[in-house]
Amino acid sequence: MKRVPLYSRSHRPTETPAEPAAAAADSAAAPPPPGRWAALARHERRLWALLILCLAVAFWWSNPTFRAKPPLTIEQIDAAIRQSIEDKPLIAPESRAYDAIIPSVVRVIGLMTEGDDGSDSKENGTVERGVGTGVVIIDNGTILTNLHVVSGAKKIRVTFFDGSESDAMVLSTQPENDLAVLRAKTIPDDLEAATMRSTADLSSGDHVLAVGFPFGIGPSASAGVVSGLKRQFRSPDGQQMLTNLIQFDAAANPGNSGGPLVTMDGEVVGIVTAILNPNRQRVFIGIGFAVPIENAAAAAGMPPF
Repeated sequence: MKRVPLYSRSHRPTETPAEPAAAAADSAAAPPPPGRWAALARHERRLWALLILCLAVAFWWSNPTFRAKPPLTIEQIDAAIRQSIEDKPLIAPESRAYDAIIPSVVRVIGLMTEGDDGSDSKENGTVERGVGTGVVIIDNGTILTNLHVVSGAKKIRVTFFDGSESDAMVLSTQPENDLAVLRAKTIPDDLEAATMRSTADLSSGDHVLAVGFPFGIGPSASAGVVSGLKRQFRSPDGQQMLTNLIQFDAAANPGNSGGPLVTMDGEVVGIVTAILNPNRQRVFIGIGFAVPIENAAAAAGMPPF
């Protein structure tokens, strides 16, 4: 029996030219070995990290806020403070209060005919009986002052903040509070009325400003504090007792009478009316009195606060 050979001696069929091309395509499409892929991934992460770092450095360099600055020297700090003061100087509260009230403050002069004071003069001229202060409370020319400033005067003249003058007449009086309400006959076009404020929350120690014409000089301002409330004052001749007064220590002298006592906001809380001097001299020793603005407003027929 013939045995089957273990190996064929026949030749293998020759591959067609397309087969090697297909094999090459399969080889190109095949993924790279695992080692090469991991290396590429590692390099890609490093490239991204390097790119992010470069962007961060560029952002930091372009923004001075994030760059460390050397500490300022004493000279630089001093120069900065001086420049800040020059650009925006500090304004005292008293100065702000004065600027707020001064357009409403007027000089009040009581005039009388020569000879009315008891002298033997036969001339028909007029002389100053007294100089005081007033404050405009309504922009139609309504002015508050002290009654003793205009009492007995034959004629009243007021001088406004802009320097213009006008005759004035007495509208009403409130003798128990030494107050008089005047009305100017002619007024400036831009006349400003003062802002009034209730004394309900006024306390001892509060800063106040008295504005007026002491001894005819002014307008002048003096600063102080509220020394007390609900005080009483008897006139030197003993003829009149004033009650419910504001005591203050801002300097006030003859001529301040009728002027406003204002807060640091420039709001009127009282009308300066008297000073106390045990020596009966008409000079200030540290105790002044003002009528609360509520009483003054009532004298003008204005509604209470």
